[in-house]
Amino acid sequence: MKLSKKSLLVVSVMLFALFFGAGNLIFPPFLGQNAGEKTLPAMIGFLVTAVVLPVLGVVVVARFDGLEKLGRQVGPRFALVFAVLIYLSIGPGLGIPRAASVPFEMAVAPYLPEGSNPALWMAAYSLAFFLIALWLCLNPGKLVDRIGRGLTPALLALLTLLFVSFLFRGETDVAAAQEGYREAALLKGFTEGYNTMDTIAALNFGLVISTTLGTFGLTEKKDKMRYTVLAGVLAGSILAVVYAMLSYMGMCSSGVYPVQENGAWTLRCIVYQVFGGTGAVLLAAIFTLACLTTCVGLINSISQYFSTLFRKISYRAWVYIITFFSFLVCNLGLSMILSISIPILNAIYPVSIVLILLGLSHDLWKGNRFAYPMTVAGTAAVSIAFALGDAGLPLGALGQLLHRLPLYRLGFGWVCVAAGMLLLSFGVNALLRRAHAAEECVTQ
Repeated sequence: MKLSKKSLLVVSVMLFALFFGAGNLIFPPFLGQNAGEKTLPAMIGFLVTAVVLPVLGVVVVARFDGLEKLGRQVGPRFALVFAVLIYLSIGPGLGIPRAASVPFEMAVAPYLPEGSNPALWMAAYSLAFFLIALWLCLNPGKLVDRIGRGLTPALLALLTLLFVSFLFRGETDVAAAQEGYREAALLKGFTEGYNTMDTIAALNFGLVISTTLGTFGLTEKKDKMRYTVLAGVLAGSILAVVYAMLSYMGMCSSGVYPVQENGAWTLRCIVYQVFGGTGAVLLAAIFTLACLTTCVGLINSISQYFSTLFRKISYRAWVYIITFFSFLVCNLGLSMILSISIPILNAIYPVSIVLILLGLSHDLWKGNRFAYPMTVAGTAAVSIAFALGDAGLPLGALGQLLHRLPLYRLGFGWVCVAAGMLLLSFGVNALLRRAHAAEECVTQ
């Protein structure tokens, strides 16, 4: 069965909307402002982790019919623990609350009346935000229409308006690259892409897209895979264009004003520069639309997963539970959420990348039952240690040993360990095969 071009476009736009949330808005302009003249190599690295890997993740999860089945290649216990950890980190634990708090703190809070209580306003804003998300999620069959045909086109129109206005009215001055981008801009951009959480989210959205394609009458796995790839490529292309626009504005503004606290403030400065005080309305609309669509996608997909894991609790009940918990965490504040998210992402991201790459080349490891568990175990050990060290926890002799790994200080020590463990797995597999063959000869 074939999918019409219009339907494919709608599904692709919906996938873009699921990915494009708080982090996708605030990190590209921040990268451009910090990278300055080194924005191009930094953006190339950023696009790998924020576009290429997420698209590949969607395809891999669709191929394995869900994250848990992919994780079972490592082991059943790992599959369950890793899947739950992924869903919680991108969901009510970090991703959803961040998506709700960013639009408030960056597009609403600065314009509150003097003497007002920000906490009360935050509670009121987040309550309204999550009530809308709740309403959208309670009818999952209508997500394509509501997001793909409604909310997302409006978001893209607003972003295009901002970019075109900046080209004609924005003040530009490209500064030298800040520390961290001067010598290794590409690698720095690569790790900055972690912050979008899209590679992790892709492990979640792959099944959503496969299910959505089923609503269009696609039942054959090969048809679903084909259109998942096409939707992923189209959605990734839209993401890349939007990232390029946002990073370009950040780069061109890098010499206009000092480096801001975060990307949200950078974008706010750009909007104010182009539109003045009236730009607050545009900024609030952009942030709210982007974050709302992502929240809806996350709540929907996580509720679907947990309703299959705990069958006594329905999808609708999980929607209520996840929405309520996200509302509570959201009111802790953006700074608190971001401080927690960075070490967790440093620990989870490398494992997710390795799992995606192994899944893509699955046919190469069919005869090697140690490829997945050994490679993932080595990656996890290094990435967790790096995350703990980066969080300020003392690692003692282990830390000194890990610092000797190539690229460890840049956050890539796991690469050589993963490659080494993969090669070692072939040796272990071959030895065990020979031992098993020898045992069979003896018994015969």
